[in-house]
Amino acid sequence: MSTVPPAPARSSWRTPAVVIVCGCLISMLAFGPRSSMGLFIGPLSDTRGWGRDVFALAMAIQNILWGAGGPFAGALTDRYGPAPVLAGGGLLYAAGLALMPYAGTSLELHLTAGVLIGLGLSGASFGIIIAGFTRLLPAEQRTWSIGIATAAGSLGQFLFAPMGQAFIAGFGWQTALLLMAASMFAIPLLALVFPGPRGMAAHAGPAVTGANIGFVAAVRQAFQHRSYVLLVAGFFVCGFQLAFITTHLPPYLTAAGISPSLAAWALALIGLFNVVGSYASGVLAGKVSKRYLLCANYFSRGIATAAFVLLPISPVTVVAYAAVMGLLWLSTVPPTSGLVALMFGTRYMGTLYGFAFFSHQVGGFLGVWLGGVLYERTGSYDVVWWLGVALAMFATIVHWPIDEKPAPALAAAEAKA
Repeated sequence: MSTVPPAPARSSWRTPAVVIVCGCLISMLAFGPRSSMGLFIGPLSDTRGWGRDVFALAMAIQNILWGAGGPFAGALTDRYGPAPVLAGGGLLYAAGLALMPYAGTSLELHLTAGVLIGLGLSGASFGIIIAGFTRLLPAEQRTWSIGIATAAGSLGQFLFAPMGQAFIAGFGWQTALLLMAASMFAIPLLALVFPGPRGMAAHAGPAVTGANIGFVAAVRQAFQHRSYVLLVAGFFVCGFQLAFITTHLPPYLTAAGISPSLAAWALALIGLFNVVGSYASGVLAGKVSKRYLLCANYFSRGIATAAFVLLPISPVTVVAYAAVMGLLWLSTVPPTSGLVALMFGTRYMGTLYGFAFFSHQVGGFLGVWLGGVLYERTGSYDVVWWLGVALAMFATIVHWPIDEKPAPALAAAEAKA
């Protein structure tokens, strides 16, 4: 098995603990504003005189570009380390948020909220943090650290959702976006803590796993492996559900008579409960079958959503649904990323997880876009809710036959190395 030789540590303060803390802070900052976008669909659409489909398309573009940029950002991370990728993503993210209030046409909204924020997220989100953490820590601690990073992103959702609503109520939606943009400038500063690829190995000590076969060969090998293809297909469903709920749950609840503040707290509660869910998933993914963990997650999502749609909407059902979905929200990430590392090693983790995440964001594109389009045409979100239930059952089925072992082609390539 080939390894990256360790380089001498140039700064003793860049310990794994410090890198993990800063990575979690970046994850929290990056996920917070993005998960609060649903709070702006009402005030922005009312101010500009647009239908919800206009804002929904901007969010759909954001999701698809976040995913499309993932493999490229991951490849840059694999080659140069997380720091420059995180810094560039943070600056693009800040620019998109800062320019959103000045978008006077639908095209300008799509370029700011869609293109700039989408590309910024591809470089500043937890996918890059995950790629760094899988190299930083030994195998037995990887899923745990990924759970911590994912939980930190959820904490960002818990903090930014009520804070965003308070900013909107106190200062207006335009100023609220500018304040969120200002917080993104902390990401390039926090990213400085990450050493380069050789430095990551020197600080942590574990060898980089996976044969050095080149990016193109690694991607080809991955998509020839049946279990990876099934994993990628299942991750599509996670993106569909999360993007639809994040964007459309607040207006869905307010139309049903729920107060805007409780709608914002519903998003916050999802984030709060996912702190527990993501951490627990990270711990469990290191101890039990990852594929069974994913099957249980998606099946539970389908049952919870069906119950929420069938029961009358009340503060009790809103809080209960937010709590249950919070436990399941990003709990797919540790076992999914853990399976990618198990199948192919960590050498091309950023790239291969990036392609899986692209599938996630294609699902996100369809979830948020269909939510807006079908609402404008039917006046209801019912079709998309039930489509999410059906997709949850599909994901339960496709994860079941995944093989939890290194890909045969990987083992053959390492034997030759």
